[in-house]
Amino acid sequence: MEMYKRLAVVGMLSITTIFVVACNGNSVGTGDDIGDVEVEVDEDDVELASEPIRINPNIDKDSEIYSEGPQGEVATSAHDIELTPDQVEEISEGNYTAAISMHYAGNDWSRAQLDGLQQTFAQMGVEVIAITDAQFSVEKQASDIETLMARDPDILVSIPVDPVSTAGAYRAAADAGIHLVFMDNVPDGFEPGEDYVSVVSADNYGNGTVAAHTLADELEEEGQIGVIYHDADFFVTAQRVEAFEQTIEEEYPNIEIVERDGIAEPEDGESVAAAMLTRNSDLDGLFVVWDVPAEGALSAVRTAGMDDLVMTTIDLGSGVALDMARDQQIKGVGAQLPFDQGVAEAIIAGHALLEEEVPSYIAVPATTVTRENLLDSWELVYNEEPPAEIIEAFE
Repeated sequence: MEMYKRLAVVGMLSITTIFVVACNGNSVGTGDDIGDVEVEVDEDDVELASEPIRINPNIDKDSEIYSEGPQGEVATSAHDIELTPDQVEEISEGNYTAAISMHYAGNDWSRAQLDGLQQTFAQMGVEVIAITDAQFSVEKQASDIETLMARDPDILVSIPVDPVSTAGAYRAAADAGIHLVFMDNVPDGFEPGEDYVSVVSADNYGNGTVAAHTLADELEEEGQIGVIYHDADFFVTAQRVEAFEQTIEEEYPNIEIVERDGIAEPEDGESVAAAMLTRNSDLDGLFVVWDVPAEGALSAVRTAGMDDLVMTTIDLGSGVALDMARDQQIKGVGAQLPFDQGVAEAIIAGHALLEEEVPSYIAVPATTVTRENLLDSWELVYNEEPPAEIIEAFE
């Protein structure tokens, strides 16, 4: 535990990160940095890890992982991977560089994931040279990857906007000899160990199950509900919805899913929910596939005056956390642990630099968050204290 605290504290002291999301969609940067999210590292202050680098030991080691990988793989727990000080020293001697291509960098999940990656890479002596934000645009992500390749990074950590349309851009990076580590999703036609190192995700199936049980408990196992899913070819969001619906159908026979509708973009949550509530004014509950569209759905629920409707979602974003703290519509979430997902991604990138094999699918356990454990859960999820507004909502 002391090592983990030291890693986080030293990382925060030694890295200054400035998040600047480009408004015009073009890559921007200063000095030697390129990308939408600028990176500044004071290398003189960086200290290599003197103890093994692992994910937070406070994360439940006994939690069963239900998700399968993109190739149908059985998950390896992120608790089972680490880098020793000797491995870290060997990596640091290589003067390696890493780049990060995000599908979207404008939410709490992305921020925490980037924090985990940057702090861990710093402890490994790996320089993060650029971070880009595709803003959910396939075309922009392809352009971002091409721009990043010009810097010749040794590692590219990325989450594809679309597994089919971005495959060509990632193929070019793989053919250039860049080690590819993926978050959550894998480009179409890519094989682990050949085209990419590994993929790291949360236990999205487990989180969908958590959201189903929490909603059922709030409804006392009876009522009519709606489901808002992600209408896209996105592996992890599909797992969440499958888990939620299967759990409700198999374990709660008196709860009926009366309507399901999809969002194409995160900002569609309000309009999709509003239309659903117009058609179903007596809904008792609602599940939304992640927190950003859930915030839009919250607005629709309040506009409709449906104060008794209860909701669950995935991801502990600040908006849904504040609603939960105020004891309003959101009654619980299945939380990912994005900071530690970033730690795990950096760890497996380190093994790739050492030409060591790693499991092809690694998952961080699911976490149940309700109002009762919200404050402690925030610290576990984000490796920092909750915002003051959330704390004050309990006073």
